[in-house]
Amino acid sequence: MNLEPGTKLGHYELLEKLGEGGMGVVWKGRDLTLDRVVAVKFMPEGLVEDPARRARFEREAKAVAALHHPSIVTVYAIEQAEGLCFFTMEYVDGRPLSDCFVPGGLALEDFFRIALPLTEAVAAAHERGIIHRDLKPSNIMLDSAGRVKILDFGLAQIMDIVSPLGSHEKTLTATLTEGISGTILFMSPEQLRGETTDHRADLFSLGIILYEMATGAHPFAGRTAADTIAAILKNEPRPASALNSRLPRQLDRVLGHCLEKNVRLRMAAAVDLREELNRLRQEGHESQAEELPSVAVLPFVDMSREKDQTYFCEGIAEEITNALCRLHGLRVASRTAAFQFKDQSAEPREIGRRLNVETLLEGSVRKAGNRVRVTAQLIDASGGFHLWSESYDRELRDIFQIQEEIARNIAHALQVTLSPQEKGALEKAPTRHVQAYDYYLRGRSFYYRYDKKDIEFALQLFTRAIEIDPEYALAWSGLADCWSYIYLYSERKDEVRRQAEAAGRRAVELDPESAQAQASRAVALSIGGHREEAERGFETAVRFDPNLFEAWYFYARHVFVNGDLERTVRYYAEAQRVRPDDFQAPLLQATALDSLDRKDEARSARRRGLSLVDDYIKLHPDDSRALYMSANALVALGERDKGLERARRARAIAPNEPMLLYNLGCIHSLAGDVEEAIECLEQAVEAGLTQKGWFEHDSDLDPLRAHPRFKALLEKLS
Repeated sequence: MNLEPGTKLGHYELLEKLGEGGMGVVWKGRDLTLDRVVAVKFMPEGLVEDPARRARFEREAKAVAALHHPSIVTVYAIEQAEGLCFFTMEYVDGRPLSDCFVPGGLALEDFFRIALPLTEAVAAAHERGIIHRDLKPSNIMLDSAGRVKILDFGLAQIMDIVSPLGSHEKTLTATLTEGISGTILFMSPEQLRGETTDHRADLFSLGIILYEMATGAHPFAGRTAADTIAAILKNEPRPASALNSRLPRQLDRVLGHCLEKNVRLRMAAAVDLREELNRLRQEGHESQAEELPSVAVLPFVDMSREKDQTYFCEGIAEEITNALCRLHGLRVASRTAAFQFKDQSAEPREIGRRLNVETLLEGSVRKAGNRVRVTAQLIDASGGFHLWSESYDRELRDIFQIQEEIARNIAHALQVTLSPQEKGALEKAPTRHVQAYDYYLRGRSFYYRYDKKDIEFALQLFTRAIEIDPEYALAWSGLADCWSYIYLYSERKDEVRRQAEAAGRRAVELDPESAQAQASRAVALSIGGHREEAERGFETAVRFDPNLFEAWYFYARHVFVNGDLERTVRYYAEAQRVRPDDFQAPLLQATALDSLDRKDEARSARRRGLSLVDDYIKLHPDDSRALYMSANALVALGERDKGLERARRARAIAPNEPMLLYNLGCIHSLAGDVEEAIECLEQAVEAGLTQKGWFEHDSDLDPLRAHPRFKALLEKLS
């Protein structure tokens, strides 16, 4: 039948043709019975002739018509007239979302104004079991009042029911021969591969739409359809904040979670995405409307006669820091940032300025036998006067209660209201046995030195903690970390790896909501080659605690070893966000940036890392890791002689340390000393470092790849 303005079909009159595509022809029409303007969408002829398909079509169509949401265009009726099958639906007088995109991305408030109702609508449909399967900006309208309206919800699914060749498959076939289609740009990897899809395909499409709203750029667009398809299947997009500096870094993580190519690692539900976006918006409003109170917990002073309780004093300060970090209404300086003022005589005003906090918590600890005396005082950084102070003279077994009371008093002094969940978190003690706690704190103090002998000593201390309290999750977590380190850098045996996995698994069993336990288990799984399970563990860890440095840092190392350079850059950026004074993350990030040919960003990362490490070396001149990592950066930036001098200093401190030898190989490779570089790498392998992924993906080693000895070394690692 030839359709034209004025054509009447039943009690509908066609007014003007609005568009045509793979989902059928759309007209503006008038319902003559109810005297209202409607949209009329015609399905291609002959699609519902098969009785079985017809029955299923009607079931699905009724489900779509029953979907009512203010941000979803309402389907009024499924009609037939003159041999044609068509839908009548709400007519939206507005413009498509694609017309709203601007170079550089929308203002943040405009982004949330659209993103939140859009995500809410998708979540509502998914809860009813209805999937869109063709989300794209041209299917999202903003009406004359700026309200979001999604078109065609569920109709792609109906098209696949009634068509021998599904709508997406037809689009894909046509696109490959004709060029880039709007639909292809927003397809998920599983759709492109022709695999079975579920609601998570919508989340991938939604992630692309939100990315383009936020940056003004498509994360995967190529010059041709084939380029675009390849990018969606293989490439990782740049962090959105790298394209729009106004965006919060946390949005990078949210968008990255939506754009996971592996559907099992993708954000699980639209309702989760809505909650994440809503939280980011609330945090933005709070920071604009009223600056959150802020505090830094300085390392507590050891007042014992023997001066041998530094680890215990720092452990108490760290536990209080961790407790305060759980409070939503308080901004807390990182442990590393605050601890740089240990043994320094800086004025409170200077410390507050450098840490960007308003208040400081100082304290001291005197431990003698089974008694402990803890003093704490909260100080106004600008004026130096006391806001609160208290002394606790208790039995040692009361140390957890003391920590809880200090955290509560700080919250009270800074007028932070605690939720029931936050109150419960403060009351939760890590162990019932203070001696186990003591061993754990000592173990962590040795573990963080990243030296083979110190790791072995830490292993003994964590083991003692577990002997006292077999249900101490953090001690099992520390044990897993030690075994993972030994496997990577010292003793590459299956029994060592299995011990790391077993300890990590036990930590999670004992405290499944511990971010540290999840991260430690993920590291153990990573070294065992359980890539997807490890990534799920890292994702869980950062969801539980987005400010856990170790989770982001080791997640970045994990994806680097597996050749995922885009995510390596992104996760090291998260590690820097959490601990801005750490020199490792920017220096390691620079290597991945080099491999991605983002040379300017790599140079900036190295300069940032060098600035941090130079300050660190002034206080710790014999830290071999700081020396060899900065040596690498110096050589890469063209300061060859200065870099090689630092490398020599590092080797004199720990001549047989496998990680140092590997890094010396990288340094000499960058410096052009090919034979010396390979000699160092061979020694690193002999000393126990056999993680092949580093040798394969580290751009520092590119000058060596054609050398027969390097090829033989890679073969040995297979």
